[in-house]
Amino acid sequence: MSKEGIPTLVGLMVLALLMYWGSRLFDAKLLVVFTGILVFAALFSVYFFRDPQRMPPQDPMAIVSPCDGKVIGIDRVRENEFVQGEATRIAIFMSVFNVHVNYVPFRGTVEYMRFFRGKYLRADLPDASTHNVHILTGLATPYGKLLFKQSTGMIARRLVNNLRQGQKVETGEKFGIIKFGSRMEVYLPACAQPTIQIGESVRACESVIAMINEEEK
Repeated sequence: MSKEGIPTLVGLMVLALLMYWGSRLFDAKLLVVFTGILVFAALFSVYFFRDPQRMPPQDPMAIVSPCDGKVIGIDRVRENEFVQGEATRIAIFMSVFNVHVNYVPFRGTVEYMRFFRGKYLRADLPDASTHNVHILTGLATPYGKLLFKQSTGMIARRLVNNLRQGQKVETGEKFGIIKFGSRMEVYLPACAQPTIQIGESVRACESVIAMINEEEK
């Protein structure tokens, strides 16, 4: 279980114990029902915040998926915050049933971080990319700039990003989590070519979503 989920689990269990104690003290059957709901929610939080062991591929030119989910978009866009130019964007939708621990997609140095306030639209909608609450993290890599974006959704309301500017990171390094369904986007360096297709399922840290082509550096 990821450390970010421990406060949620503890809070739900404490509430469940209080409800159970109240049901015995006042002989209130309704409180028993609430106790059962809270216990179920606590068990689901253990499932949701699971943190399975993942190993990145050995290929140093591989860019890995930062999250579990389904690829919902691959397109060319202009990115003005960090890349400041055209970039290939890969968008991944995370459902509540996916592992939500986030991983660094490629090695480099954190050069840019910014939090944006916004809405809580459905994470699979195109407008969610620009209008939802999100965090941008830009890496300076040996092959150019790489940017990734954590976005909230209708259910996901909290983004956790433990990186800091100036930090050196490695491919497949854990850096945070998005709670309860969301969206991740990766903006590739110019010399990287996508290796996945729209509709494909990916696994965080393990699935290769793009490859660096040194000849195009």
